[in-house]
Amino acid sequence: MKIKSSPYSNVVAVLLNLAMAYILYMVTRVAFVLENWHLFSVDWDQLSMGELLAGSLRFDSSAILYTNCFWIVLMLLPLHLKERPWWHTMCRWIFVVVNSLGLCLNLVDSVYSQFTGRRTTATFFSEFSNEGNLGGIFFTELANHWYLVLLGLALIAALWFLYVKPAPTPHPQPSALNLRHYYLVNSLALLVAIPFSIFAMRGGFTRDTRPITISNANQYVHSPQQASIVLNTPFSLIRTIGKRPFKDPHYLPEEQLASIYSPVHIPSDADTIPLLPGRRNVVVLILESFSREYIGYYNSTAQPSNPQPRPSYTPFLDSLLAHSLTYQHTFANGRKSIDAMPSALTSVPFFVEPFILTPSSLNELSGLADCLGRQGYSSAFFHGAPNSSMGFQAFARSAGFQHYLGLSEYCDDPRTGGRNDFDGHWAIWDEEFLQFTANAITERLHEPFMVGFFSASSHHPFRIPERYEGTFAGGPLPIHRTIQYSDNALRRFFQAASQQPWFRNTLFVLTADHTNQLQYPESLTSTGLFSIPIAIYDPSGQLPTGLLPGVMQQIDIMPTILRILGYDQPYAAFGKDMFNPDETPWAVNYSNDIYQYIEGDYTLLFDGQQPTGLYNYVLDPLQHHNLLADPAHSERRDRMLLRLKSIVQTYMVRMTTDHLVIRPDDLGQ
Repeated sequence: MKIKSSPYSNVVAVLLNLAMAYILYMVTRVAFVLENWHLFSVDWDQLSMGELLAGSLRFDSSAILYTNCFWIVLMLLPLHLKERPWWHTMCRWIFVVVNSLGLCLNLVDSVYSQFTGRRTTATFFSEFSNEGNLGGIFFTELANHWYLVLLGLALIAALWFLYVKPAPTPHPQPSALNLRHYYLVNSLALLVAIPFSIFAMRGGFTRDTRPITISNANQYVHSPQQASIVLNTPFSLIRTIGKRPFKDPHYLPEEQLASIYSPVHIPSDADTIPLLPGRRNVVVLILESFSREYIGYYNSTAQPSNPQPRPSYTPFLDSLLAHSLTYQHTFANGRKSIDAMPSALTSVPFFVEPFILTPSSLNELSGLADCLGRQGYSSAFFHGAPNSSMGFQAFARSAGFQHYLGLSEYCDDPRTGGRNDFDGHWAIWDEEFLQFTANAITERLHEPFMVGFFSASSHHPFRIPERYEGTFAGGPLPIHRTIQYSDNALRRFFQAASQQPWFRNTLFVLTADHTNQLQYPESLTSTGLFSIPIAIYDPSGQLPTGLLPGVMQQIDIMPTILRILGYDQPYAAFGKDMFNPDETPWAVNYSNDIYQYIEGDYTLLFDGQQPTGLYNYVLDPLQHHNLLADPAHSERRDRMLLRLKSIVQTYMVRMTTDHLVIRPDDLGQ
């Protein structure tokens, strides 16, 4: 599309093309919402469309001006008129390519964000830097979401054909008056565009405005998971490139922190008496995507949040939980697989960005494998993916595991099917790799031992081996069938393990890495999105069993297991010992720049500066009633906020000072 040549044509073209970019960004936002409609768990009548629109325009302005600033400068540079034809052809290509990339990122995130719970950030490139299978996954999803591909092509075509291009001047020698007018208009426009673009990138026009970040999206919505509606993916990527994720927020005086919360665990004489006799082995099984919603044991009895029993996709796990120790409320500390190992095995939660991907991952670290290794335990970590996948092998070594057994070790074993047992996307099928794990424990480790295991099959794209086609009925969600398969693989593992000489002397910890596809509205709240199983199974039957009242989280696994074993050395762990009667039942997690602190039946949301919500998630499972301003809950709110601030500040200080292990000053020396 061309407009008539005039001194104002460049300015008009810039404004019209930017308006087109805004409209197309909004189209991708509508596509994002429609694709993820079931995930937001909102009563739309509670949201202000005016606020959603204002927030969307604010973040779109930042992204569009960031990505188009170079093009704007090129368009408004006061060049000689005879140079305009080739110059504006170049500008057209720059505009179309840059904005096509931004629009496609938004459409791709319509699918990918379902698995992360947030818009994609810059750590994506580090998280999957060692994965060689992303191409296959990507093209599979292109086929599954063909309608988004067609939409993307239509948007790119719109960028090209609707692009407004100033027409070249029809006069080879424009008058001096026209040239002066042209230079004046474009120079003034450029002088106005530069500060305006800077203001838009920052998100405000006042001198005191701080550059907006992902957390600012929460002021336009009612829950952290809804923040993705007003955000866009280019903004989330730009705002997280090169950012240092950890810094001291200085909420409280340093001398006050330890009196409120401390990750230092100094066992008392009573704590060093083992709850179970003998030197018990420990096996921590991290089950990919096993949301608590899928598990019948937790959903078989009527509760305020669950008035009717629901179908179970885990018959074996249900039977195992009936003889295990677990709690009424159990939570993950992160939303991605890469967050689970630090949380479950070293008691380090996910805050801001995945710990494994930050410079702090080079800090000296303690964990179950390290602590028990000092007591003579052998240790190994098992994961059936390529050994470099997700950085697990490197982290296992830093966490104190003596051995790592992955795809390479599986294929080197002549008794296995080798690469023939690869699922084609991520890893060896769970059934085969769990059998390999049971045998490798016997053959490669001495008792007592500490083992970590991470399953893989119940992962997108949710495939099962061909021999099981028609065996598992599944359910409304694609993941249900793979959960049934992985549950059966777990059953076969315990059958094999029960024949091993070490079985009855072993504590099994079962948990999930994070939630995944969810069916019920209460599972899509800020608490439901983190609800996973955590249980301890003792084959000897000496540990208490049942669904006990309380709150447990992944970072509680390490201190709780060490208490059961009677570990007698000081150690650092951000979680709590579930057998400590003086410990307040709490959990903490983080999503979309919102910290969540759960204590008893209540959850508090905090954006890093001020609280944004307080809910009784037990009596109000859909979290519709914000109690933050209720005077009857002011004391609870203030107490929970103080506790959360102390946890966050302690975490940040210890991360930035390489203080994740016990030092003499922790012991008063």
